[in-house]
Amino acid sequence: MGFDIHRAIEVLEGKYHEWQEPMVTEMARKGKDPFKVLISCILSLRTQDKTAKEASQRLYSLATSPQEMMKLSKEQIIQAIYPVGFYRTKANNIKEICRILLSEYQGRVPHKIEDLLRLPGVGRKTANLVLTRGFNSQGICVDTHVHRICNRWGYVKTCSPEETEMALRKKLPSPYWQRINDLLVAFGQNVCRPLSPFCSRCPLEDICPKIGVNRHR
Repeated sequence: MGFDIHRAIEVLEGKYHEWQEPMVTEMARKGKDPFKVLISCILSLRTQDKTAKEASQRLYSLATSPQEMMKLSKEQIIQAIYPVGFYRTKANNIKEICRILLSEYQGRVPHKIEDLLRLPGVGRKTANLVLTRGFNSQGICVDTHVHRICNRWGYVKTCSPEETEMALRKKLPSPYWQRINDLLVAFGQNVCRPLSPFCSRCPLEDICPKIGVNRHR
């Protein structure tokens, strides 16, 4: 028998309220705006959630649409989003994204993954998160937490987040597609850490094979 993904999802759903919700998920829940989901996800890349959330709020106090964002100078955007990781590159990408949205998509965020991937700074993780959280469409957002945990469970055997996404598209039941990122990011940040996970307090300890885990608490 393989890893019981149904039990895992059920257990994690029951524990989810005890953990800090991922920043982009929290912002999307308060109002599904694909543009804000897109920009917040870009700001969150290689940045702690708290820092990215505060940067998003500062930026949205100045502009909440591509039209408004284009009126800001690059320096204004930099000042708003600092100290997120790679803030200068992200400011450039935000300006260029807004230009493309206005010139090619009537100021709207596209809802096809192929179009989203054409935007600067947007990879498959961000594109899938915009689909699932911005448009409530089917997609599987795979970040480092989803990649690590699914391999640690032995549910997939892959070498990169993109490989994990493709494997999950073939294997993961579709009702779990939208939700798996929320659950595993929260689980990964709080319990199933990259190094020395908290196996002693893990609600899935009894079914987890701990593949690749050399040290745990």
